Amino acid sequence: MQLNLDNLKGIDGLVERVNELRQESRVRKMVEDRMDEFRLVHGMDTYKWYEELVYCLLTAYASAAMGQRCVDALCRDNVLLEGSEEDIRRVLVETGHRFPNKRSEYIYDTRGLAPMIKETLQGFGDSKEARTWLVKNVKGLGWKEGSHYLRNIGYFDLAIIDRHILNNLREFGLLDEDGRKGLTRKRYLAIEELLDVVAERLQLEPGELDLYMWYRKTGKVLK
Repeated sequence: MQLNLDNLKGIDGLVERVNELRQESRVRKMVEDRMDEFRLVHGMDTYKWYEELVYCLLTAYASAAMGQRCVDALCRDNVLLEGSEEDIRRVLVETGHRFPNKRSEYIYDTRGLAPMIKETLQGFGDSKEARTWLVKNVKGLGWKEGSHYLRNIGYFDLAIIDRHILNNLREFGLLDEDGRKGLTRKRYLAIEELLDVVAERLQLEPGELDLYMWYRKTGKVLK
């Protein structure tokens, strides 16, 4: 992986495109509404925070829409908190998730976090410490998913680096990387530093910048 931090023209280009989107009232409202949703979740109880954790476990290598459908199905009849691992697997199969076996295992293994996940995360000095704890302690949650989860519960200072964000960076010559390679911790944090530079130029937090960059490639502002 080669990051082109000295490519000022590329950084300027990306900043210009995001600023153009911010001038579109419809797009800006979509982003602001989504950010308000995350802030609302931040004030909710630990079980809502746990539900969002499960959502992020389910969106890995699946769509956001599929993740939400699965969460909604698991919450019916309270399978999420009271069902067996097999009950969870059955719901995921019926909902059409690609990886029902592994995801049901991950979800069931995390259930003990439900009553204390909010208190635990709020006990860290900053969100990067919280992310490190999540990656080490939640099976199935990597750097991207950990960042995604924290953003969705109201922490906006972390970058969510997925293929759409990487494609934005490649488009402006800021990243020269084989798209088939996975993101190691070292690669992830290096790209996050670049996105911090872009976010600072735009006077946005990285979690908000993500929504605009995601919109550029998908035409959607999803959680």
